[in-house]
Amino acid sequence: MTCPTVNPPTVTTIYPSLLPATLATFEVPAVANEPMKSYSVGSAERAGLQAALKELRAQAPLDIPCIVNGKEVSIFEKQVMPHEHEALVAKAIDGALTAKNDWEITPFNDRAAIFLILSPPSTGAILIDITVIQDHGCYHMQERKNAWQAEIDAAAELADFWRFGVKFAEELYAIQPPQNAVSTWNRIEYRPLEGFVFAVTPFNFTAIAGNLAGAPVLVGNVCVWKLAPATTYASYVVYQILKEAGLPDGVIQFIPGPPAEVVGQVLKHPDFAALHFTGSTHVFRKLWKDIGNNIENYKSYPRIVGETGGKNFHMVHKSAIVKSVVLNTVRSAFEYQGQKCSACSRAYFPDNLWPEIKKDLVENHALTGALFSQDRYATILGANKFRHAAGNFYINDKCTGAVVGGRASGTNGKAGSAAILSRFVSPRSIKETFVDLDDFIYPSNLV
Repeated sequence: MTCPTVNPPTVTTIYPSLLPATLATFEVPAVANEPMKSYSVGSAERAGLQAALKELRAQAPLDIPCIVNGKEVSIFEKQVMPHEHEALVAKAIDGALTAKNDWEITPFNDRAAIFLILSPPSTGAILIDITVIQDHGCYHMQERKNAWQAEIDAAAELADFWRFGVKFAEELYAIQPPQNAVSTWNRIEYRPLEGFVFAVTPFNFTAIAGNLAGAPVLVGNVCVWKLAPATTYASYVVYQILKEAGLPDGVIQFIPGPPAEVVGQVLKHPDFAALHFTGSTHVFRKLWKDIGNNIENYKSYPRIVGETGGKNFHMVHKSAIVKSVVLNTVRSAFEYQGQKCSACSRAYFPDNLWPEIKKDLVENHALTGALFSQDRYATILGANKFRHAAGNFYINDKCTGAVVGGRASGTNGKAGSAAILSRFVSPRSIKETFVDLDDFIYPSNLV
């Protein structure tokens, strides 16, 4: 299955010498969440998904290359010299830094247009491919998802990440000093980081992978993208969507190679500027230690943004509705086989409700943060008590993973919000004065 053909936006980033002057202040089109399809029995989307799955299966097996400076590089040939991986990673980093020269000065409207490719009406045709790939599991059991789990991840969430990212970037750039002294103009520019961003993406969410690489790029950075093997094909399609939308060669270097070789070389590079990570707590802590050990080698202090696994909780008050508790707990703990960092992995039940909850869990579902309560005082008290217990807090709903992170579960960067973009820019204050000084002495110094 090939990536759907789209009409790319008119961009001039490939030819920086022809960049137009900014002749207007552009306003990003209104954005909205991607509607989610149910894939119910007899629906058109279910039939389309089944047909597309059949087509995709017929193409197996698929070989996915590295993409360095826009060129495909096969990594499936036998190699007797391990240093060839090292040379490829070095080439990718050098290429990204070269591409950065043009990309960081590309007008925001041109960068934004690329990420708006997943806006209606183009969304449906493109996202059906990603949903199919997720549903089939990239030929890895690790990421095999049913239609709904694939829909809420790779289809809807990826579109929302990119659309709202553009809107949030526009709002970030609009934050300027509210007041100026006489004959001066103060302003702030939001520079991309000095160097390159290293995106390390997880095995279980294509949308997260697309955003870990995409968010820094949207605000002018370049990215070396190290993806998990289980998401290789789905991530490849995401990359191709950006490529067809007009992303210049080298801005994202697509590296599905061996983890040890890639990570080790990247973290030793003096131009390493940021880690954007989603994965296990163990790996995240290891990467953080490696960055610390190399701190003297870097040109600047790297940003570290990460989301890891969580011991997510359901806290049940004695006033809670038992059926709601049971159903939400089962959903949170078992959907996508519990392979989510946001899955419920612990629950606290009051004595008066536990016998009934246990009966429903064991008999109907097999037993496996949120607060379940109908008492307003208990709800307010719980929200305050658990203020630092979780990056997201849900009331009478299952714990999930929209914009998570906190304590040992990550840096709470809030992917999908305006906060995440601020981690990948370096503000510079600019003051311009329109009058010349007549003397170096201040009036207060005169006698």
